Amino acid sequence: MTSTVPNAVQHTDAQPPITMFGPDFPYAYDDFLAHPAGLGQIPATEHGTEVAVIGGGLSGIVAAYELMKMGLKPVVYEADQIGGRLRTVGFDGCDGDLTAEMGAMRFPPSSTALQHYIDLVGLKTQPFPNPLAESTPSTVVDLKGESHYATSVDDLPQVYRDVMNAWNSCLEEGADFSDMNRALRERDVPKIREIWSKLVEKLDNQTFYGFLCESEAFKSFRHREIFGQVGFGTGGWDTDFPNSILEILRVVYTEADDHHRGIVGGSQQLPLRMWDREPQKIVHWGLGTSLSSLHEGGVPKPAVTRLDRTAGNRVTVTDASGDIRTYQAAIFTAQSWMLLSKIACDDTLFPIDHWTAMERTHYMESSKLFVPVDRPFWLDKDEETGRDVMSMTLTDRMTRGTYLLDDGPDKPAVICLSYTWCDDSLKWLPLSANERMEVMLKSLGEIYPKVDIRKHIIGNPVTVSWENEPYFMGAFKANLPGHYRYQRRLFTHFMQGSLPEDKRGIFLAGDDISWTAGWAEGAVTTALNAVWGVMHHLGGATDGTNPGPGDVYDEIAPVELPED
Repeated sequence: MTSTVPNAVQHTDAQPPITMFGPDFPYAYDDFLAHPAGLGQIPATEHGTEVAVIGGGLSGIVAAYELMKMGLKPVVYEADQIGGRLRTVGFDGCDGDLTAEMGAMRFPPSSTALQHYIDLVGLKTQPFPNPLAESTPSTVVDLKGESHYATSVDDLPQVYRDVMNAWNSCLEEGADFSDMNRALRERDVPKIREIWSKLVEKLDNQTFYGFLCESEAFKSFRHREIFGQVGFGTGGWDTDFPNSILEILRVVYTEADDHHRGIVGGSQQLPLRMWDREPQKIVHWGLGTSLSSLHEGGVPKPAVTRLDRTAGNRVTVTDASGDIRTYQAAIFTAQSWMLLSKIACDDTLFPIDHWTAMERTHYMESSKLFVPVDRPFWLDKDEETGRDVMSMTLTDRMTRGTYLLDDGPDKPAVICLSYTWCDDSLKWLPLSANERMEVMLKSLGEIYPKVDIRKHIIGNPVTVSWENEPYFMGAFKANLPGHYRYQRRLFTHFMQGSLPEDKRGIFLAGDDISWTAGWAEGAVTTALNAVWGVMHHLGGATDGTNPGPGDVYDEIAPVELPED
């Protein structure tokens, strides 16, 4: 039988680029978005129908934008500010162009659906200075009080190359890395499913650390310890050691941790520009319509406080102003824990197994602290060594990862003094921004005793601990061993044909619903799944030449593990 999966993009290079569509659900979202037929249509009788979109982060704004183009009227609810964890902030008293990315700050080229929207609103990207990246002038690895300066991995002691080789061997022997990477590049769906189905069954109960320990290549504890501190791509991965190895394999297979780029001017511009964008190809609404123009005062409705299932299988939304509205369909894009705590919910909104999956969702903590500085002084050369006086830094000290961000040699710049996760993030939680900065400056002073970072600081620090943010309660989902079944329930929720009628009409989306949590690509792709779900729920359909994710679901559905 001929497949209805959209044709792969025709690549002319010897090695086709990869996409983050991933092994669990190998659907070509980038092809779906690029197709001239669009994402689908709804019956004319449904034009103008209101659809609640709860959460104004990237997932919610993408969903609302595409629903609007179909002729529906999205009603966006947002408790805080448009953007969610795409949050770009400035520094009081500093030039407005000087910004800090409190949430998402680096994006891989394999985020092809995300890139569609970046291009759509005319944003530019630039290389992000990860450790040992081509765009990073230099990197210092500081472990156990010993520092090593490097402009490439070849500058590091042999043990670091041994660790890198051990990781490559571990992936090849334990996870068929080359075969899967090739299948993903070629969008060979049968091969992807063949490899992944075996690995899911074999590895669902395995931690990242356990996977390393089972490898002959990582029999050395020292190698495992160094790998935890330095890792691959963006740096150390020991905070992920308790998580499911399947989560890590999704990252490495799809090159999600490679060749990162940042959005010039800040990532929050993406949802903000989409909020104001007036699409040229739009149904029902006149030209000049935007999400902003469909909302009174150009702003979303306030926080949702209550969700109820009401007569006719409708969803009734109560917001913080006391306004009550009932909808035929709704999309929930905020982090799912909000349904357990911040929002009073009717138990009949979702099947009990889905409630269980939400309760079991495991979120990673994460914190950052940025300071503005007068110039990128780190590019100054040490008179004795000729090296940069300061570098992108990976360390086992409290700071863990320090990033240096500039826009030219004579302009003010920004240092991310520390970016940490999990237990390392919790260590900062009780401290104020200034207290955090003092500890960080002390740690960095021990690595760079000749450098007076403080004298270059021109403004107050800005910081975030996502686990302490009331509308987030964590940075991103990361499945623990045994959580695959829970994630499958959440991801596949947009396919509601098998659900009782009184459980349909509300759709889950957001990066924590995706298989690639912590990446903006997952927010985008699950939004597109939910858009397909709403369209289908209201009697619409895709064009036959551009089948949507629900149309091809039976061919590429995620592996289903037994529950008995």
